[in-house]
Amino acid sequence: MFDSGARVAAALEGGDADLDDEQRQPNGVDLTVGAVFEQTEPGAVRRDGKRVGEREEIEPEDGAYRLDAGTYVVRYGEPVRIPDERIGFVLPRSTLLRNSCTLDTAVWDAGYEGVGEGRLDVGHPIEIEPGARIAQLVLARADHDGTYDGTYQGERL
Repeated sequence: MFDSGARVAAALEGGDADLDDEQRQPNGVDLTVGAVFEQTEPGAVRRDGKRVGEREEIEPEDGAYRLDAGTYVVRYGEPVRIPDERIGFVLPRSTLLRNSCTLDTAVWDAGYEGVGEGRLDVGHPIEIEPGARIAQLVLARADHDGTYDGTYQGERL
């Protein structure tokens, strides 16, 4: 079962997040754009390790990111703390979808703490302001063995 938006907000605010009232939704919390990147070098995913490719941060022009069709990495503006006994999912806001764009994200395991990222696929040119709400974090109850203790634990905190 998914948690209420109030419970998701309480979990985030128990850490370093400072949420605006408009970010609190009935079933989750909206995440904002913290930064946008374009990958410039290949990465690697191997059985014995991984490497994230080099990226270049895109600077806003006249107060907005002006993105052509393509694939980008977006860093969310809020630190996230996934409580024990929960699993986190990040989904695109419907306005992003209605503008031919979407977000792809991975599962956020119980115990994960950090400022996460997602893949922003832009199907048609769009302007996005820094701090704009583009995603919604939802939490669901989940049985599990242990909590997250991987490479990305504590990223950008």
